[in-house]
Amino acid sequence: MKTRTGLIIGGCLLMAYAVVGALTDSDLAPAGVLLFLTAVLVGHDAVWMAAVLAVGAALTRVPARNRPAVRIAAITAAAVTVVGLPLALGFGRAADDASVLPLPYGRNLVAVLLVIAGATLLACVLPRRPRGAAAVRKKSERPDGGGR
Repeated sequence: MKTRTGLIIGGCLLMAYAVVGALTDSDLAPAGVLLFLTAVLVGHDAVWMAAVLAVGAALTRVPARNRPAVRIAAITAAAVTVVGLPLALGFGRAADDASVLPLPYGRNLVAVLLVIAGATLLACVLPRRPRGAAAVRKKSERPDGGGR
């Protein structure tokens, strides 16, 4: 509970700092700020949350044994895509300067996503050692010589 309270207080202090900084800025354009905040709200609630809920609903069809690996892969792929997609699409690339963003980011993004998919497939296919109550050894396999 103390951690949550600290995070709430820290978040409120950061927001207050941002509001004070914006209100004391002479170049503030309130219409632009409202447009930006509206776009962020719509982008988050209408696009991102809808996609997260759809993926979450789809993950319920994955067998329970493989669900943790698939969840980790989905989160990792989403993070990699959010970071790498702007580079792959070429935002900020100057047409007359070949040294700006010179690598094949689209191909590399696909390669990283394929590695994530391959690792997930491997994690789902490989047999797992049982844990907990299912891992009880036979008496002859116990290190103490059979429980004498």
